Amino acid sequence: MINWANFLSQCFNGLVLGGLLALISSGLTIIYGTLGVLNLAHGAMFMLGGYAGWVAYDYTGSFIVALIAGSLFVMLVGVLMERLIIRHFYTRPQEDQILVTFGLGIVFVEAVRFFFGSLSKTVPPPALFQGITNLGFMVYPTYRLASLGIVTVALLALYLVLYRTRLGMIVRAGIEDSVMVGSLGIDVYKVFMLVFGIGAMAAGFAGIVNAPVVSIAPDVGEAILVQTFVVVVIGGVGSFPGAVLGGIIAGEIISITSMFNPGYAYVMLFVAMTLVLVWRPYGLLGAAGRE
Repeated sequence: MINWANFLSQCFNGLVLGGLLALISSGLTIIYGTLGVLNLAHGAMFMLGGYAGWVAYDYTGSFIVALIAGSLFVMLVGVLMERLIIRHFYTRPQEDQILVTFGLGIVFVEAVRFFFGSLSKTVPPPALFQGITNLGFMVYPTYRLASLGIVTVALLALYLVLYRTRLGMIVRAGIEDSVMVGSLGIDVYKVFMLVFGIGAMAAGFAGIVNAPVVSIAPDVGEAILVQTFVVVVIGGVGSFPGAVLGGIIAGEIISITSMFNPGYAYVMLFVAMTLVLVWRPYGLLGAAGRE
């Protein structure tokens, strides 16, 4: 039944989903904007974060440890992936980059399926955030509100790294002109390695934050990858604020459309992307002329 309570609840669901998509998309847009690599393994990074966090929680019983372990593990995977494989594809055609990252994503998924099986795993929310919260005009799951706060803090931290540190200045300069950054004597390959690790860590962090909301499974990253690319297109490639704005727009579209007809949720998402491409081919907050 559609009423104001359901509508407000779906709007909150859209904010939670939008924040999650914004966090994942920020990592993807940083990687693509800086390195020029279209990372089709980014959804698998999201999945790996969920599983790494689940393993850590299973051993320690601490959700905080699960958050830290999941994020650091995926960051390590991202760094190794860049150093051992991706680095050799910077000068290769984009088709090769797409194929190798797509293949790596499959390897990660099947490796997880081999070790943990295909059955979904669950991570319970911390005891502090269990149950529901009365907001006055509706009741809402406490952990969903908490996850929105956690994602907001993570996005703020990522913003401060990108816009208030020397590393962030180099990364943003590399997005605009990596050749010029290299000519200034900066080891761009070390920067690229760190950028890839940070982007992967953002996806892994989102994976464990989302684990108490949606059970994790080996193929959980497939759908999120498609949504993430749509968010990047809507917001603009290489734009961190664009990733945040695109994530919120995508989350609200999916959530509100699902209230009327879930079968059209992704249809409306792609309609929105098409309209943005017609109106602003470089995205809402993207820079004109970026490839």
